[in-house]
Amino acid sequence: MPSLYLGADMRRRELITLIGGAAAWPVHALAQQAGKVWRMGFIAHGHEPFYDALFEGLRDYGYEEGRNLIVERRYARGQAERFKEFAAEMVRLNVDIIIVVTTPAALAVMSATKTIPIVHQNAIDPLNTGSIASLLKQLVPGLSRVAALWNPGNSAIVFSWKETQGTARALGVTLQSHEVQGPKDFAGAFSIIADEHPEALLVLQDAVTMQQRSEIIDFAIQKRLPSMFQEKGWAVAGGLISYGENLASMYRRAAYFVDRIFKGAKPADLPVEQATKFDLVINLRTAKAIGVTIPDSILALADEAVE
Repeated sequence: MPSLYLGADMRRRELITLIGGAAAWPVHALAQQAGKVWRMGFIAHGHEPFYDALFEGLRDYGYEEGRNLIVERRYARGQAERFKEFAAEMVRLNVDIIIVVTTPAALAVMSATKTIPIVHQNAIDPLNTGSIASLLKQLVPGLSRVAALWNPGNSAIVFSWKETQGTARALGVTLQSHEVQGPKDFAGAFSIIADEHPEALLVLQDAVTMQQRSEIIDFAIQKRLPSMFQEKGWAVAGGLISYGENLASMYRRAAYFVDRIFKGAKPADLPVEQATKFDLVINLRTAKAIGVTIPDSILALADEAVE
């Protein structure tokens, strides 16, 4: 099956990571068919700024929308059930390649086609989620109870949840599970968390939680909850602290593999790579607002401090 999956979980072979590292092909050494206009599918929940790095990278390889590239964008807007519809549509459109941003979309496309190459460049890294739990323990001395927001409808997040539970047990921390599968679930989850009075909030990131980023951050600040996230955009937007792969670099790297596939490379022959660039971002303004002192040991490791 000529499908290529990019993911960070090295133990689940259906997802292959293609992130980080330098491109091996010269920028202008294009070998695509003369006059060929490529059609690329792009399936996500909604637009995120770091997606732009993919298209910037594609331009570096000579692929430009309106000239030799057509991009069919489809956004589910929190309605994950639409991924099957989008996958079928991409098959009908006979696209040359499909970029998927979330694991449910990847699974939907895999069920719809056995011939179109599929690129999933930022699958969930459960081991990194464990690192986040450890950082949260350092951030809040004496931490024992943490509210966790996660989406059980995403199989990658289910795996991350299990890994996070194991890390939490080893740290002596109880995770209070709060499941969210769509926008309508958050108000109820927030109400229960407020009643339970946890000592911190941990968000397992996927497209569902990212769609509600502003609401989650506002809730955490209102309840004076130290909050921990993965992508740097959370901390920049007001979350207390984030640690995770640099998604812009991952999407830019994905352009390299799109180029290789367009030039005839077989997805199964492309190498497995893991993330090489990570961001630790701390929002000092939020720390002050909720009365949290950031340990010097964490401040010394930060790549960025938002003031």
